[in-house]
Amino acid sequence: MITDMKPMLNAMENSIKLRHQAKAERRAEKAAQEKKEFLEKLMRAASSDVELDGMASKVKGSDDAVQRDQLMSFLMAGF
Repeated sequence: MITDMKPMLNAMENSIKLRHQAKAERRAEKAAQEKKEFLEKLMRAASSDVELDGMASKVKGSDDAVQRDQLMSFLMAGF
């Protein structure tokens, strides 16, 4: 009687193993997708930072140029 149940138990065990393997593969795929999305967001954020730094530098350069021009006009007005 025990030998009659052995194939059924083996089949059940294999079924459970396959289900666990499938769940593990789905979790791995989900983790890979989340990592990819995170890296994309990180790249967009870095790109935005570079763009903002460029804009800030341009504004700072403009401010410096205005101050230089004002200083030159004050110096020339004194002569």
